[in-house]
This record gives sequence, C-alpha cells and structure tokens, in this order.
Amino acid sequence: MQDLFFLKCVDHIHGGLCNGLTRFSGPSRAALIYALDRGGPVRVHDPLDLLRGHEPRLKELYLKERFWAEQSGGGTPEEAVQCRNLDLAGLVSFGGSYRDIQHQMWFTEQHLDMCSTGPTERWLEYACRLMSQDMGTRSILDLETSGYVLQDFATHAVRDHVVDIRNLSVGPDTRLRIYPILEAILSISKTQEEGKWPCGDLIFVEPAYIDRVHYLATFGEFERPAMKDIKHIRKLLQSVEGNRHKLVSDGQKIIGIGTGRMPDFSVTAEFRGRHGFIRVQDETICSFADGGYHSSSRKANLVQLEEALLELNLESNKIYSIMKAVGTLVSSAQERKHGCALVLDYGSPLASISGQHLESPLDLKRHMDMDLATALAKVDGALHIDMMYLKLHAFATLLDGRAVAGENRARGARFNSALRFTAEHEQVIVVVVSSDRPISIIQHGTELKAACDWVPRYQCLSDPPTLEKWVEDAIS
Repeated sequence: MQDLFFLKCVDHIHGGLCNGLTRFSGPSRAALIYALDRGGPVRVHDPLDLLRGHEPRLKELYLKERFWAEQSGGGTPEEAVQCRNLDLAGLVSFGGSYRDIQHQMWFTEQHLDMCSTGPTERWLEYACRLMSQDMGTRSILDLETSGYVLQDFATHAVRDHVVDIRNLSVGPDTRLRIYPILEAILSISKTQEEGKWPCGDLIFVEPAYIDRVHYLATFGEFERPAMKDIKHIRKLLQSVEGNRHKLVSDGQKIIGIGTGRMPDFSVTAEFRGRHGFIRVQDETICSFADGGYHSSSRKANLVQLEEALLELNLESNKIYSIMKAVGTLVSSAQERKHGCALVLDYGSPLASISGQHLESPLDLKRHMDMDLATALAKVDGALHIDMMYLKLHAFATLLDGRAVAGENRARGARFNSALRFTAEHEQVIVVVVSSDRPISIIQHGTELKAACDWVPRYQCLSDPPTLEKWVEDAIS
C-alpha cells in the first residue's frame, strides 16, 4: 500500500475541491492523475468517474508520450513547473511538477454556463500547491486545513485570475488591490436603497491611469467617498442606473462619474439588481449573487432542447428559428423574475389543452407578436406553441395528467404538471422556467439532462489504480 499520509492528503484535498467547486459552479466532481517520481507509476484517483470516456487520450499522453517525466519541480514545495493544458473536452485541468511530487494533474468539470474557466483553473492550481506543501511538511494537522481552505476559495480564485490578467498587461507594479475591491462589491450588492437592489456600473481604474477617464463630474478631493463607506456608494450608484455612465474609483475612493472608453484592464462591477458580473477588458470573469461569487453566466441553458430538436430531424434553419424564439421567451421570463412554461407542440393536429385560446394565433417570427407573447407568459399557465410554424395558439393553459414515477415535490406544481402532461402526449416538449432561474426541458415524462446525476461515494482509503490498470478496467 502507498504512503498512508499521501493517501489522506489526496482524500482531503479531493473532498475540499468537490465541495468548494460545487458551491461555485453547481454539482462538480474532481479527479487526480499523479506520479510521485520520474520512474512512475502513473496513478489515477477518480472515485466519481469524471475521467471515464477519456481513456484513449490519457493513455496516449501518459503512457506513450510520457510528457510528465520530462519536467522537474521547483526549489520549494510551492514552486512548480507548469504542465501544458491537456485540452480534454468538457474538463478544466491544471497540473505541474513540484519538488516533492514529480507530477500531479487535477481535473474538474467545465460547466456549460461558465463565464470563464480562469477562476476554476486557479482553484486547481492552488490544490496542486497545497498538496505539494503538505507532502513537504508532512504535518498531520495541516491535512484537514487544506481541505477547508479549498471549500471556501471562490473569492481567492477570482482575485488570482484578475491579478494574472492584469499582470500580463499592467505588470506587477500596480496599486490597485483586488481583495478589498471584491469585498466592497459583495457588500454593495447586498445593500438596498429604498427597497431596491443596486443597478449600474462601478469601475476600478489603476491610479496611474485615473486621469485618462473622460469625466462628466468629479468630486472634491476631500469629499470623495471611501470604498468602506458602502451605504454612500450605494446611493451614488443610482446616478449611473439606466445609462452608460460609470462610477469611477481608484480602489480607495470614488473619484467621479465617467463615460466613454475606460482605461484598459480596469475592473468593472456591473450591478444588475440581485446579481451582477465582474469584467476585465472583454472577459466576464464571474457573476455575484446572494453574497458570493459564482461561475455562472446566468444565461439560459437550452442545450438539451437543441439536442431534442436534432433528434426530430428538423432542418437547421428551422432549429435556429425555434431556438431563437424560445431563447427570447426564456430570457424575458428570467429578466422579469417570473416563472413560465412553454409547450412546444410538433403534432398534427395539435394537442388539446384547456386554456385561453386565440382566434388568430400570434406569429412569433414577428417582433410585435413576440413582445405580446412575452407579456402573456406572465399570466399563470403555459404558452401553447405550434413549434413547426412558430405560432402561439393559447396562453394560461393548464397541464394535467396522471401521476408519474419521476415527480419531485421539491420542484413545484409547474415542473410536475409538465412531467405528467408530456408522459401522456408524445408530440410535445415542455420548457419550464422556474422563478428562481432553473430551466428544465421535459419530454416523454422525464427531464432531459446533459449528464446523469452522480452521488458522492464514501470509501476507505485504498491504493489508486495505475493508469494501465484503470484503462484495462474501462475496456473490460
């Protein structure tokens, strides 16, 4: 059996990664490929089967090319020689060679709605550093600490990625401190003004470039609100709500109100009510909501719907029109924060549904009719849409049917009614948008998902298999 201390180290870091990334990105798995020395062997720690399906590529990289054996680690446990990105589809990875571990490569899922993979890569990088550090100190007291650190690493991961982007352009000699900025953004996002959540843009400019901003108004030097004065800044944010102007800060104080092009590589916080986004240059780094940072772009994920349409053998232009119309209706419901259901009917004749029927169906390819349809979606009940001709035949429709096995009381009446209705009507696909943002695509009485649900496995510490054995098990 391998070094028991090392196995405990892997177990704690793996658990911390899964828990932390799940909070940041939704249900997330993690896996590790490692070799303790140049002679190998290469081993795989993948208790949640994250790497299944990638066996051929991993076998080629690790057993044939042996790229990992050519590198040597740094002088201290934290220093590393970074490995190349393996570019495995659907996965984010980071690895390197360290003084006390010849090679380690951590993997996690690349969720479809990620703003950027950068913060997640920084998260995996820190996991590598912690494991090498723990192996260097071999302190049993530090093991659980490493796992706990990785569970709550979101702000640090966002900060590290922002710093990396800025260092490539501005250089390390910067006076803009990212940690206080990120804390201030979260504090402002949680502060209401007259019962309203913050809206508007707040931009943080490198102090050396602060004079390059085109100001509409500036505040007196001794009257500039400090960033710690959250309530005052929240009030000032109202002045840039609903326009293209921005509150401008040097990271310490609010300088004034600017407009037009801002200095490159400034950090922008876009407040959009109960949520917002962090941007640097043209890259959206992450979103923030509920007092924390998240990887989600908060855009509708309609991948499962597109896959269902492809299975119907529709023409590509028809699929494009359907996806565009559904995307518009879903985005409107999300922005207005109300739930809705769309019954996409491809049958002939259409299914019989009780509700408010229209004498002349609305043509969803017309802008005015689409605007009316988005308004009708607010009425309790589902929209009944002829999917083949993109016409709305009824609204406020009631979906009924007999109970099915897949019902989930935690999902509410709209979701479960859609399960029942689609179980009895094979000619429909129902898109359910919940008021708290989740989107479900339902067909034939089941929810279509990109991947099966996985359940955490709890097991005793054991030797991770070698890569050769792991590949053989997959083939057999």
